[in-house]
Amino acid sequence: MRDLAINEGGHFAPSPSTAAPKPHETLPAGVSPALYNADLAPTAKEGRSWGAYSLFTLWVNDVHNLGNYSFAIGLFALGFSGGQILTALLLGAAFLFALLNLSGFMGCKTGVPFPVMSRISFGTRGAQIPALIRGGVAIAWFGIQTYLASKVLDVLVLMLLPQLQPLSEQILLGLPLLGWISFTLLWMVQVVIACWGMESIRKYEAFAGPVIFMTFIALAGWILHSSGGQLHWSAPSVEAHGSKWVQILGAASLWVALYGTFVLNFCDFTRGTTSRRAVIKGNFWGIPINMLIFGLVVVVLTGGQLSIDGTLINSPVDIIQKIPSKPLLVLASFALIILTIAVNLMANFVAPALALTNLLPRKLNFRKAALVSAILGFVILPWNLYSSPVVIVYFLGGLGSLLGPLFGIVMADYWLIRKQRVDVLALYTQNANGPYHYRNGFNPRAIQALIPSALISLLFAFVPYLQSASAFSWFIAAGLGAFFYWLIAPKGQTYADQDGEAIAVAAAKH
Repeated sequence: MRDLAINEGGHFAPSPSTAAPKPHETLPAGVSPALYNADLAPTAKEGRSWGAYSLFTLWVNDVHNLGNYSFAIGLFALGFSGGQILTALLLGAAFLFALLNLSGFMGCKTGVPFPVMSRISFGTRGAQIPALIRGGVAIAWFGIQTYLASKVLDVLVLMLLPQLQPLSEQILLGLPLLGWISFTLLWMVQVVIACWGMESIRKYEAFAGPVIFMTFIALAGWILHSSGGQLHWSAPSVEAHGSKWVQILGAASLWVALYGTFVLNFCDFTRGTTSRRAVIKGNFWGIPINMLIFGLVVVVLTGGQLSIDGTLINSPVDIIQKIPSKPLLVLASFALIILTIAVNLMANFVAPALALTNLLPRKLNFRKAALVSAILGFVILPWNLYSSPVVIVYFLGGLGSLLGPLFGIVMADYWLIRKQRVDVLALYTQNANGPYHYRNGFNPRAIQALIPSALISLLFAFVPYLQSASAFSWFIAAGLGAFFYWLIAPKGQTYADQDGEAIAVAAAKH
């Protein structure tokens, strides 16, 4: 029996035999239980709650994370001046603003999460490939980021309760007992927030954003006051080699690559946005404007500390540790913990939870899948992964290098081939005649485009001879994925465009 029939407008809709669900049925008529549950369903347009401010605070948390600060401050050590760093960050921000709008508009229009969005180009079953790759990277980084936050909590606990020092000297499976306590506590906090769903995550991000923003502004103000307003705009005795503009463009490209995960599944968040205007406005204030402020904070913190004592810092943590007031030091440490949780929730919790939900929609909803992904992030003992360069470089680096080709294929299919025309209802049917069934649920053309572009991407990641171009590897990989797919995809076809309101779920239930 077919799940969906084609109506007079050429769209897939519930067939007469399934149009009237039985009283005991919980699924909308016409959808397959192997492809649909309330968390994978389209978000109803009425009642969406992610406005421009929600997206802005999302970006405040993500941009001002400690990893980004370490990256930008590291450019000083490579011989970049403050002006060159600001130029690189703003160029990267311009690229990201464009890419995130393209990705974000998809979620706003269709209301579907990334695993379902991937069904458009990869097929109803083939969508597991991009979803699980994105989710696998996120699970590992969720554990690692939680571990890094637990180290901050360790320092804070010992500062307030020095009698617990013996717990930091007893090691179990590579981690001190105090570390186990800190890690478990932060792990539980994140699980509780995530298990309440996307609305809970939105509210936490909205709370954390201003806290983080004001913390770094205050830190920069303190350094500026301490240095008497004097800043060093470059590190002493360090000179950059090669063309200045090639280096700036390379740094801008690396800045974009840091967001290679997020540009891929940004629709997980924009599916709840009120309008395209909200996406543009939130991204504008959250990307170019916020990144300009981020860059200024980097220059003030680094240049100010160089002016004070000639020390080239590695991270804002180096400055926080020098705060003379114990109460202020405690508050700053708490702010860093709040920040890490915010980044982890948005970047490393949502994607694997939805990927696992998409894998087993009959058995897992968002809450159960979030718990499963959190448990996986715990049992892999992420502190051991973090201390292993082989794991970080080859496993996570290898998986991460596949994100560029995936982005290129998904974008090329949606914007160039289908020109934004999507039959959302058909994304949830296993009908062999459905537009996204392709061949047994897999789109061979997407696989054919992914393989060569992924192999080339892996070469850039691991072959030393290509290291000179590795800074641009994400753009090269995404461009090749898009080009290969466009080359072999059918052109000139007419595609149905149908929203998913008939099977949509209220935003508050996601």
